[in-house]
Amino acid sequence: MSVRAQAKYVRVAPRKAREVVDLIRGKSVTDARVTLVFINRGAAKVVAKVLNSAVANAENNNSLDAADLYVKEAFVDEGPTLKRWQFRAMGRVNRIRKRSSHITIAVEQREGRS
Repeated sequence: MSVRAQAKYVRVAPRKAREVVDLIRGKSVTDARVTLVFINRGAAKVVAKVLNSAVANAENNNSLDAADLYVKEAFVDEGPTLKRWQFRAMGRVNRIRKRSSHITIAVEQREGRS
């Protein structure tokens, strides 16, 4: 049985968050935590929070052991985009898109352990 955690409307561009999430998919929770500590990306802190939340959900709600868990699913969906304008020379304007993400991580217990 997989246990999920989700962070919605995170102010990180989905493309940048996917780079971080791709590195932890399929790893054990301890390996994923170590990986997230040493990734030099802003999205790594948010992904680490979601991972810790998923592990806490598994421990408290389903009585699973954190040492036996691995990252079954990890994906990033695109959230709403804030549209802003930056005024430029000669009456022109540039559009600024401030993107947001919905980050979802599901952990599951390894087979063969109970």
